[in-house]
Amino acid sequence: MTMTDVGMSEEILDHCAARTATYDRENRFFDEDFEELRRAGYLLMAVPKEFGGQGLTLAEVCAEERRLAYRSPATALAMNMHVYWTGVAADLYRSGDTSCQWILEEAAQGEVFAAGHGEVGNDFPLLAAVAKAKRVDGGYTLHGRKIFGSLTPVWTRLGVHAIDDSDPANPMIVHAFLRRDAEGYEIKETWDVLGMRATRSDDTVLDGAFVDDAHIARVVPAGLAGADNFVLGIFAWAEPTFSNIYLAIARRAFDLTCAGVKAKTSVAMGGKSMAYNPMYQHVVAEMFVDLEGVEAHADRIAADWTNGVDHGGLWPAKLVSLKYHATEAAKRVVDKAMELSGGGGMFKGNELERLYRDVRCGGFHPANGPLVHELVGKTALGILGEEPRWG
Repeated sequence: MTMTDVGMSEEILDHCAARTATYDRENRFFDEDFEELRRAGYLLMAVPKEFGGQGLTLAEVCAEERRLAYRSPATALAMNMHVYWTGVAADLYRSGDTSCQWILEEAAQGEVFAAGHGEVGNDFPLLAAVAKAKRVDGGYTLHGRKIFGSLTPVWTRLGVHAIDDSDPANPMIVHAFLRRDAEGYEIKETWDVLGMRATRSDDTVLDGAFVDDAHIARVVPAGLAGADNFVLGIFAWAEPTFSNIYLAIARRAFDLTCAGVKAKTSVAMGGKSMAYNPMYQHVVAEMFVDLEGVEAHADRIAADWTNGVDHGGLWPAKLVSLKYHATEAAKRVVDKAMELSGGGGMFKGNELERLYRDVRCGGFHPANGPLVHELVGKTALGILGEEPRWG
């Protein structure tokens, strides 16, 4: 199944593509894209059919997000912050765990989920927290500041995590979903950034915001001990989808480069196309090789998760490795595209200029480079989870 079958037509993709440059230039949210994609069922593509969705698997969702991100990467990235929550809940539901079934039910009713995990001072996302959670009657109050909260103008449920350290010997991570109509929080409009500008990923200041028990997804031990199927599922849906979005940017840059090289001529070559320049051929070949490797990697990891392949304790390393491989390769491809543009890519009217900025954002998504190498290295050496963390 593809979203073409259920609503995301090529016409809609063209509409989104036509608006991409304007959103970036004006640094504004993609309101028109959001409404058109919502009407097309994009927000429900990972929701199982019995809840009114399309029932797409992780592998199928990755393919659809790659289609959208090819021309509208910021739109695809922000929409993904809702889609991956529904994907996590759908996988749990299919496994017989109904603890997050309410996410599927609320999404089907039109609620918009977003991710509010980013924090200053936390290099161990989801598994540690700077924000505090305090147990009160009927739920928790949340205290702290969250950054990179994509979908800020439209979310109605913000997924956050915070630490309950009331028992210092047994700190717990509380995974909660803040309602838009709650009190005790404030949105700070901070989003004026290099790339992915249309996502409007503003800050959210939590000052005692209350989340009722019905919207608490998990309370688990801090650290790797708390990486249950819910937490692992977040990584499983975030890392491959992030990867495919940045891969789509690289593919777009490659296609623009090939067209540009063939159209460019050289007076030193008697007016022939630069496609006949062996140095240009070499750079294009390097771009192609990078894309071949990362596309195969992305497709395999998404397929393995979808098909329930048992990688056991290797799953975290495999997921973060993919995201690192994809985002770093995408940067290399776009850098080469800019090189072969001959300087034309520097101009604001050139699509490559925006792609060059958008692709740089890939490294900031969790897990970042240092954490990837820590997790992968410790996994390979058989010491992941040992304490103390260093030394």
